[in-house]
Amino acid sequence: MQEAELNNAQFIVRRVAVLGAGVMGAQIAAHLVNANIETLLFELPADGEDVNAHAAKAIEKLKKLEPSPLSVKARAAFIQPANYDQHLEKLGACDVVIEAIAERMDLKRALYEKIAPFLGEQTIFASNTSGLSINSLAQAFPEALRHRFCGIHFFNPPRYMHLVELIPCAQSDAKMLDHLEAFLVTSLGKGVIRAKDTPNFIANRIGVFSLLATMHHGQAFGLEFDEVDALTGALIGRPKSATFRTADVVGLDTLAHVIHTMRDTLPGDDWHTFFAVPDWLQRLIDDGALGQKTKRGVYQKVGGEIQVFDRKSNAYRISRGEVNEDIKHQLKFSRPSEKLALLRNHAHPQAQFLWSIHRDLFHYCAIQLESIADNARDVDLAIRWGFGWENGPFEIWQKAGWKQIADWINEDIAAGKSMRDSPLPEWVMEIAERDMQAVHTSQGSYAPASKAMHRRSSLPVYQRQLFPDRLVGEDNVHGETIFETDAVRMWHTGDRIAILSFKSKMHTIGKDVLNGVNEAIREAEKHWQAMVIWQTEPPFSAGANLKQATERPKPPEPPQTEDGAPLMPPPKPTAFEKFFRQFKKSAQTAVLKAARELDLADKLMAGKLAEVEAMIHQFQQTSQALRYSMIPTVAAVDGLALGGGCEFVMHCDRAVATMETYIGLVEAGVGLLPAGGGCKEFALRSAQQALDNDPFPWLKKYYQTVAMAELAKSAEQGKALGFLRSSDTIIMNRFELLHVAKLQALALAEAGYRPPLRSGAIPVAGSTGIATIKSMLVNMREGEFISEHDNLIGEKIAYVMCGGDLTPGSLVDEDWFLELERAAFMELLATEKTQARIEHTLKTGKPLRN
Repeated sequence: MQEAELNNAQFIVRRVAVLGAGVMGAQIAAHLVNANIETLLFELPADGEDVNAHAAKAIEKLKKLEPSPLSVKARAAFIQPANYDQHLEKLGACDVVIEAIAERMDLKRALYEKIAPFLGEQTIFASNTSGLSINSLAQAFPEALRHRFCGIHFFNPPRYMHLVELIPCAQSDAKMLDHLEAFLVTSLGKGVIRAKDTPNFIANRIGVFSLLATMHHGQAFGLEFDEVDALTGALIGRPKSATFRTADVVGLDTLAHVIHTMRDTLPGDDWHTFFAVPDWLQRLIDDGALGQKTKRGVYQKVGGEIQVFDRKSNAYRISRGEVNEDIKHQLKFSRPSEKLALLRNHAHPQAQFLWSIHRDLFHYCAIQLESIADNARDVDLAIRWGFGWENGPFEIWQKAGWKQIADWINEDIAAGKSMRDSPLPEWVMEIAERDMQAVHTSQGSYAPASKAMHRRSSLPVYQRQLFPDRLVGEDNVHGETIFETDAVRMWHTGDRIAILSFKSKMHTIGKDVLNGVNEAIREAEKHWQAMVIWQTEPPFSAGANLKQATERPKPPEPPQTEDGAPLMPPPKPTAFEKFFRQFKKSAQTAVLKAARELDLADKLMAGKLAEVEAMIHQFQQTSQALRYSMIPTVAAVDGLALGGGCEFVMHCDRAVATMETYIGLVEAGVGLLPAGGGCKEFALRSAQQALDNDPFPWLKKYYQTVAMAELAKSAEQGKALGFLRSSDTIIMNRFELLHVAKLQALALAEAGYRPPLRSGAIPVAGSTGIATIKSMLVNMREGEFISEHDNLIGEKIAYVMCGGDLTPGSLVDEDWFLELERAAFMELLATEKTQARIEHTLKTGKPLRN
């Protein structure tokens, strides 16, 4: 094939080989089969009959890991074990080969020399190295093959971490890199950053420096490890694992290896003196305390108690991790532009520590930017995608005020407070003098080498990302508004597909959202070809708004005088409020006292329950409206889709879900049952799948899913449990979700969409099905696997899903099931134990078993 033909040929990846069945290699293989890619996993041959035993053992281990690297455990069977002695000829049929053996230059080079003769004419060969020189590795390859060689750095764990760094060597073919990037983005769902061939590339270079700076300043300001973690987690927009918990997860020995790599490969770095393993860290490693993998590191768990290593006493103590209340308040409620100013001017050591780690991070990033990355965007996205920060370092700097922060850094350098005295590069002050003091704008991100703003990649694959991961300073407007309320926004992107997004917290569904959905359906039927439900940020929906459904509205604040005194005393609590306040107390006298007001409380409670029942009825009718609207409805699902959110997905004509969709009907966990059409939908699907008019064989499986409040931990598992249909589409990249969902909606519309006909002849499992399930519940109750209240919930779910106490095979319509759902939901809601479960979940976020 001529070179011109190669450049125009479509790049298709049919088979991939992974060399090395260690932690990373095996999990990369797992993610490849998650994406339906035929995968071979190579390892050294084993002694004995099974020469592939080493690779096979690694594959088997994948099934036991948590969080699971596999979308469903059955995927492991699609990874083919192989060894270097017998199967190298199979490499010739692979489109991509990924090397993932130990981080040793000598071992990698020896392997390259061995496998090079077996690669196919067009095979791309990539090294999954976290920091070794790609150009040095390329020297082990025949010169004629180097144009097909590059670095490809997955972050651990590969299924869940969005970042992949793509690192060319000097001879890497540009078209090959473009093809590989497109494959990584769409087929594997990754965020790709092109990195320069510098030690540790971008994310680890900046991330590990930040870790070292945090260790340095933590010790300098006398802060303990748990105190540092309390300060450097969610409080400043970083993962809850913060600093030292993250080190435990990564492995303290791995962290030490990365620090040594920086020390050995960056002798000219101005901060080189700080690239050293602290004494306390080396002591832990020598003692075998390597972190999570040895169940002891900076932290350990003893019984139910979390303990932290105390470097002063060289022993473990109970972890506390307290943050100064004033600092916590300032960080929580101050504007982004004020936070760093408040920290710099605050006298408390915790505040000075936080200012110092930010100052030195900004300083380091500014000096290293030109040598490690093309532009500021690549650094910020690498840190966000690879380390889970809400914002990258340049974004934080820009939000805080570029010139002010630059001036403060210069002041601290002059005063000897910064880790190094290297001056800020000239480009930093050039940005500071501009009208728009920004490295990120809608025109692009700043690149020091060209002193210009560089736009995002123009590769065709990125045209699929209608709204990519936006940076501070970039345009964040989503389309043109059709209508908007406090709860929802309906909008479009210039075509005939309407998009509906929720505005509630966690996209929970209350009366206001239900009203918005119904208004959107009416609008779509009048003026649009189809409607897609897509949230501008995950999750899809955390379910029904239990708080709105079950709590009484707060009374309005009493009017006040100018000095703030009330004009009249606040109203006394109603009998209803007093009753339920007192009912929560365990003292018998309080219960007896409350009982005197029981009649009035019952009436008030009945009124509140009537409001809830009206909302449930509205929820059911909204689900049905999604199903039977005159335009196709498509749910674009990412992240959580729980309870009512799951029911909306089940009622749309199609769902397009990312692999990382966590979907389920979890109402049983709070003492309720699905009442937005979820039970009805499973009963309907059972009837559609039934043979000889007997839905029970299918219903039994769905019943267990609902009664056990099972949550699918991937979209593929969502299909297995029945929340998603076989016709629903699973994609890998969340930033392509809206693009694919709109195409699905358009395809339905262009095919002359008509809603399904309503069935009035749904066979029920009836009394026999109910009796069968009850006998199962009795056995579980006697074995103390479930509580008395669990048993009650299970019976209610069985009654609804089996269609009530009817003769098996009796024919009913959907409204019959919806009425059963609604009645059973209200009966459970009225029970004391369900109310306790709801209250406990709202307060703690955890289920209560009572």
